[in-house]
Amino acid sequence: MDVVHTRCAGIDISKYDAKVAVRIAKAGRVGAEVKVETYGSSTPQVLRLRDDLIAAHVTCVIMEATGDYWRTFYYLLEDAEFDILLANPREVRNRPGRKTDVSDAQWLAELGAFGLVNGSFVPPAPIRDLRALTRLRTHITRDRGVEAQRLEKVLEDAGIKLSSVATDITGVSGRAMLQALCDGVIVEDIVEMARGALRNKKAELTQALQGRFTTHHGFMVAMLLGRIDACNDDIAALTSRIDVLMEPYRRAHDLLVTIPGISDRVADVIIAETGADMSVFPDAKHLASWAGVAPGSNQSSRTVKSAHTRPGDPYLKAALGIVALAAARNKKTYFCAQYRRIATRRGPIKALVAVESSIITACWYVLTRDTPHVDLGYDYFTRRRPDTAKTKAVQQLQALGYDVTLSPAQESMAE
Repeated sequence: MDVVHTRCAGIDISKYDAKVAVRIAKAGRVGAEVKVETYGSSTPQVLRLRDDLIAAHVTCVIMEATGDYWRTFYYLLEDAEFDILLANPREVRNRPGRKTDVSDAQWLAELGAFGLVNGSFVPPAPIRDLRALTRLRTHITRDRGVEAQRLEKVLEDAGIKLSSVATDITGVSGRAMLQALCDGVIVEDIVEMARGALRNKKAELTQALQGRFTTHHGFMVAMLLGRIDACNDDIAALTSRIDVLMEPYRRAHDLLVTIPGISDRVADVIIAETGADMSVFPDAKHLASWAGVAPGSNQSSRTVKSAHTRPGDPYLKAALGIVALAAARNKKTYFCAQYRRIATRRGPIKALVAVESSIITACWYVLTRDTPHVDLGYDYFTRRRPDTAKTKAVQQLQALGYDVTLSPAQESMAE
């Protein structure tokens, strides 16, 4: 193999320090010279490493993505004069029986010297800040759901069946009723707090709110309501901050929400995770593969062993799952037609993954072409192959015992 980088460095990172191997290729058949040194993980030590790599005229640095410990090294080295690549651990595993920090650093330097490492996507600093906010909002939203589940368990313990009548016990009506229970308000007055559709369920509410609600339950409910309110406040603050950082990407945000199923929050996640710069991904298939919604490839001879999707960005994957579920329920979209077409043959799970792949593909084209999304329509497959659709319809009617004769519809004789 040809040497791509005559001076390449490999960094094996841990929480406390890093082993740095600098590989310098020699002319002719002389083996390469490798020097290994240890640097601390603190900022002054990493800056010293940066200066040493520049002094050694290193042109490429390879580091393995180890937990979150790589961030300090990557962020302080990314503005240097050399190329820096963050390698996926799955792609740079060392040989069995040779697993030490020093050998790992040497192995990374050797892989980088021959150009055998593909760097992972690391977005620029503004996108990293936006990504941190959207991910934190996702975590707090999940925490709020957990607190709501705990609240429902306390109510079940007290014999209060509010969740059987109200869709959301933490909504406006449910929140007011629970606070009134904690304050000792009688059931008849609590029922009058119902709003919206709950006003038509006063009889059911009267039955559901009668239980053994004690002061202990009141203390627990009040505490959990406070935690839910704190989550709501944090989510509102994060959303406000995200809106500020989203301004440079407002055009991309507005384009993404034209895709069926993508809401404002999901558009925030897609931009934060992908960076909104589709030039990073050569085509839509690369983006779908990176997101983990494209089938894998594992074939030997004539045997296809597995086509499971590869692990992708978990936050982007979760957002795409929400979008796919929403789009599959919209009966006027192409995504719904695609979901039903695949679900009848291969099941709902694979159909959802296929819809996710179509959605992220639409995101790539929308952002690349800088044009709003144009839905193909629910009748796309019928329009594409009308003869096949007609044959299937006739076969279904014949299977039900009907004799079917088709004739073209007569056009109106308008003059």
